[in-house]
Amino acid sequence: MDGRVLDVPWPLRRFTVSAFILPKRPRESARAYKSIWWEEGSPLVVISERVTRAVDERLDVPVELGMRYGSPSIADALRGVVERAGEALEEIYFVPLYPHYAMSTVETAVELARKVLRRIAPDVTLAVHPPFFDHPEYIDALVASSRSYLQDDYDHLLFSYHGLPERHIRKSDPTGRHCLRDASCCVTPSIAHETCYRAQVIRTTEAFVKKAGVPREKYSFSFQSRIGRDPWLPPFTDMEFARLPASGVRRLRVICPSFVSDCLETLEEIEIRGREAFLGAGGEEFQMIPCLNENLMWLDTLTGWCRTGTETRRGRER
Repeated sequence: MDGRVLDVPWPLRRFTVSAFILPKRPRESARAYKSIWWEEGSPLVVISERVTRAVDERLDVPVELGMRYGSPSIADALRGVVERAGEALEEIYFVPLYPHYAMSTVETAVELARKVLRRIAPDVTLAVHPPFFDHPEYIDALVASSRSYLQDDYDHLLFSYHGLPERHIRKSDPTGRHCLRDASCCVTPSIAHETCYRAQVIRTTEAFVKKAGVPREKYSFSFQSRIGRDPWLPPFTDMEFARLPASGVRRLRVICPSFVSDCLETLEEIEIRGREAFLGAGGEEFQMIPCLNENLMWLDTLTGWCRTGTETRRGRER
């Protein structure tokens, strides 16, 4: 029901959710979650809580975890910071754990945090960390966490990013005339790239392969998790799993840089269903590269961002 996720007028959103999503989606999601559930709980929550504790232990300021949908909520996290910091609190440093900007991820999380903070602590400032899709430390951590999977011989590396409806890309274009207008829009300089998910995805891919030394002919990118009939960003990951074996790819590596923690979209959609699809289409070896999760370089990076706020100041200057 989030208007930045299902971006249609409220009556149509309510009808769509009630008539098409609720009758079958909960059962499908329950089966999917059952296949990846850990003894401690949801992998996404467990990993995120471990990361939060690790960063909290490294800093002398309170660190809390908030989920945009679920528990602990963003409101819970902000209240926790306010209570732990006390009257001395002047600013909260908010880090959306999405590398790339999208109205359905970064924007909705930031807007909710601002709304909640105005209600519970109106005199406290919210400083927002900008998207980090090509930040050198993020790329370094991503490459380091992937290195062992790329040392052995492989035929192809597929970057699978979470998908978005094309209309979201157009709505996020501040110029209203750049994004998805032609095939070169993401490589033609524009202020639109500051909020363009597709352009940022391409930047992440290019930065990774340059740092890791992946030859141009051995990688590609695609988008997963599409639903509905509206146009979504192509190419589609599930179709790539069928296409790649037909083009001669037998040993595949898959990385999902739009997620910093393994979750349903990586562990079930890629590791389970993606593996089955690729091997069923004639592939011989499938390896999903885990997300950053509790990688030490990633923990150091998060800690550094929270400690200095350097990137927040740079984001304000932009």
